[in-house]
Amino acid sequence: MSIDSMFVHKMWDDKELSKMVEGGVPFPMLSDAGGKVGQIFGVYDEDAGVETRGRFIIDPDGIVQGYEVLTPPVGRNVNETFRQVQAFQLVRESKGTEATPSGWKPGKMTLKPGPELVGNVWKEWKTEMAFD
Repeated sequence: MSIDSMFVHKMWDDKELSKMVEGGVPFPMLSDAGGKVGQIFGVYDEDAGVETRGRFIIDPDGIVQGYEVLTPPVGRNVNETFRQVQAFQLVRESKGTEATPSGWKPGKMTLKPGPELVGNVWKEWKTEMAFD
């Protein structure tokens, strides 16, 4: 979502994004003309009439589970966004019986939250999660 019109989004997808993501963006881009949604999330700069780049992961219950706000010169990593969405989905489906460590990817080991894990995450990380 951005303050750009749907026509600008289409041009951006046709001329840029489709060259970076096969088939273009796999979800609809929404227009926040006037910055009303950006104001709610604190990313709309009313004086400049622009929105700061923000990414908000909102669960099916409408609760913000994660967010990141970046200044315009810093690019976002869509693969990291997808990874985080998958991690949130796994945790939600497990009803909190699984946790995903930093850098977790689908198919990789998860952690089982509980008192025995406190102070021992490093052991799990060192033996199972070694940098791959």
